[in-house]
Amino acid sequence: MSGLLAFLGDHTIQNVVIGATLLGIVSGVLGSFAVLRQQSLLGDTLAHAALPGICLGFIIAGARQIESILAGAFVTAVLAALVMLALTRNSRLKTDAGLGIALSIFFAIGVVLLTYIQGTGNASQGGLDAFLFGQAAAILRSDLVIMGGITLLSLALVAGFWKEFKLVTFDPVFAATQGLPVALLETLLTVIVAFAVVIGLQMVGVVLMAAMVIAPAVAARQWSRRLEQMVVLAAVFGVVSGLVGALISATGRGLSTGPLVILAATVLVIVSILFAPQRGVIWEEIKRGRDRRELGDNQVLTTLQGLARHHDDPAYPVEQGMLDTYHGLATRRALTRLARRGLVHPVRHMPDEGPHWELTPAGHAAARQVLVDIDAGGR
Repeated sequence: MSGLLAFLGDHTIQNVVIGATLLGIVSGVLGSFAVLRQQSLLGDTLAHAALPGICLGFIIAGARQIESILAGAFVTAVLAALVMLALTRNSRLKTDAGLGIALSIFFAIGVVLLTYIQGTGNASQGGLDAFLFGQAAAILRSDLVIMGGITLLSLALVAGFWKEFKLVTFDPVFAATQGLPVALLETLLTVIVAFAVVIGLQMVGVVLMAAMVIAPAVAARQWSRRLEQMVVLAAVFGVVSGLVGALISATGRGLSTGPLVILAATVLVIVSILFAPQRGVIWEEIKRGRDRRELGDNQVLTTLQGLARHHDDPAYPVEQGMLDTYHGLATRRALTRLARRGLVHPVRHMPDEGPHWELTPAGHAAARQVLVDIDAGGR
């Protein structure tokens, strides 16, 4: 216990854990809107577009000051978002094309500026390239104050414009008919996503920040049917990913926090895609198997009734081999399931022939209902 308290009492570990928690909350909440608006590349674009801002902030301040660096990152990220919106609104380019153009241009500018800074010989440039992949251990308490302020501002804006953001996300056309400034709201929502990107630059870096914006929201989408549930669950998943990655990094030697946070989020995504009720891959496979069995049972049931009608005998015994031949596959399992439901029962017919089956009264009623449902579905 004393060892655990000493571990959690470490100043650096506390900073990393708090930073990961803040990043998880804001990324989960804002990433939910990006995923639902089908702008999964938005986080990637804004993260890469932040690089020239990082470099400009360093050049203007003349030193590695977190305030100027984050301010520069925010400005260029928002500028890239505005470029993307202008391209998609004033041309025939789709959103993904606009995002790709903005990402490429701004990241290229950032690489040029980073190369320029490295060539100046400024001694304070050391560690500036850590923003590419993150350097969680370098987070200070003063940095956490800034991250906390940005997080509170982002959440306050989301809460204040919740109804408007929700309507614009799901039905922007209807929102426009209600007199809402759709373009302004979409721009504001994109700017708020840039806040999340800025928060994550020190923790996971430019390259990996896109996954942090998207992964918790994708995982939460598998478990929820309402936006409110998705936003809360995405925030929880983001916090869990951040804490798990931070703690593993702290206990391991030479393990980077950023990639571990992303790997933890990836595990949550994989688990959600596989096991989430109603939407998970395994659930869907079980449902498809159940539907196939139900379809086979209904086919056998209607075949038995059709033969009984043809012979004008409700209790007409049908040989199992005939059913196998008619359907081109073994029907024993289907007949056994129908028998357990009380819809058919085996009967003895001729000694030299195979097993025979006949419908029960409940089986006749079920077969009629199946035909009614088929007829209704075909209309």
